Order: sequence, then structure tokens, then C-alpha cells
Amino acid sequence: MTPAPPSIAAAALPQALIDHGHAVLAPEALRTLIDIDAAPLMALVPSWSDLPPDAFLRDGGRYRRRRHSCFIVDGTRVQQVPHRPHWQPLEYNALHGGLERMFDPMKTDITAQSAWAALLGGLSAVCSQIKGAQPWFVEAHQFRIDTTDGIGRPTPEGAHRDGVDFVVVALVDRRGVKGGETRVFDADGPTGIRFTMSEPWTLLMLDDARVIHETTPIQPLEPGRLDGHRDTLVLTFRQGGFQGPGSA
Repeated sequence: MTPAPPSIAAAALPQALIDHGHAVLAPEALRTLIDIDAAPLMALVPSWSDLPPDAFLRDGGRYRRRRHSCFIVDGTRVQQVPHRPHWQPLEYNALHGGLERMFDPMKTDITAQSAWAALLGGLSAVCSQIKGAQPWFVEAHQFRIDTTDGIGRPTPEGAHRDGVDFVVVALVDRRGVKGGETRVFDADGPTGIRFTMSEPWTLLMLDDARVIHETTPIQPLEPGRLDGHRDTLVLTFRQGGFQGPGSA
């Protein structure tokens, strides 16, 4: 049986990232970190039911829906920037690297909510505690992985890094599926952990330079039912600017 997420207290998050390169917060700890109640976070969830299909999947699958937007977080100021494509180098994404992918932007019914600013601001503050106060260039991805084709792949590129400073993966919803085990490994060694997130707003934070990560495929919990899904919010935090074809 897959272990439960090894969650820690909110106050321990920066040191855990320094010591281990990864850490998990249970929903209660996340709410403590960003000083918000459960209701505003749960109010973000319905927007995951309105994600368009990912038109860039190179494995021919139909299992992924997503939206993507970019923000600059400077202290308590969260500013959404003009819509831009998502780009990763081949070094970090052998399947989709080197391709400018323009996804539909996130809708204002999520980005205008106070919980959204609290989430980005609180996590950016953790990044600054570790690497110094500075603006953080944040890419936000809403994902729905479903079982339309009988199987859905949260990370079709396999175990990977993202080419940023920090990565956050938050579970938003999970219904009618099995699988979806999260795996985190040291980038330079065999040490790793595995667990399955099941409670909404469980959050994994990673030091992208030190670890690689992946999530195993999902399948229907009941044979013949293809309406299951796993919803996540993925946030990446980068110093100095957004990734692009000309970035270092």
C-alpha cells in the first residue's frame, strides 16, 4: 500500500526544503502558512471543471486539460503579466521541450480571488526565506488528468526537473481513480520517497535543482468507468525572469 504523504508543520517548511529538497504540507498546514480559511481555497476548485483540452500532447493522448498564466510576485504584490507561452528546454522535458506552447489563460474567477494572491504570496515568501527577498517569476498551471482513454498520465515526460528554483504541486480534487502515486528522488542519487495525495489542498514543494519528480498514471477505480479525474495546481518559482528560448 502506498504510504500517506509525510506532512510537516507550516513553520518547518523552509528548513525542510534546505535540509531535504522537498516537503509536504497537509491542507491545515497550508492554510496556516498562507493565513486563510478552508472556504476561500475550496472556492477555487470549480474552475478546474472548465479547462480546455491540451492540444500539445505529443504522445497522442486525450487525457489532459489545462490552463496556464504567469505572475510576478514581489513581496505582497502579485501581478499577472500579459499572456505568454509556456516553454521548457529539451534538457528538462524530452517530450515537449523546445516548443512554445500557448495555452488558454486562467480565468479571473480564480486569479481575482483573495485566496489566489494569498497562495502565491505565501509560497513566494518561503522561496525568499531560502534564497533571499526578490521578485519571483511564477508560472501557474491548472491540470485535469482524466481516464477518457482508460489511462491518464500526469507526467508523460517521466521523472523530471522543470528548470526553475522551486516547484509546487497541490492536489485540488481526485475522483474515481486509482494510481497517481507521487515520487520524489534525489537528482544525484538513489534516495527517494513515494506517497499518494488524496485530500484536497495537500501540497508538495520541491527544490528543483536538487530533486526530480513524477506521478504515476491513473486508471478508473471501477472497470468501465471513464469519468474519473485527478486535478492539480502546479506552480513554478524562478529567479530573474520567466523561462523562454533565450533564457539562461
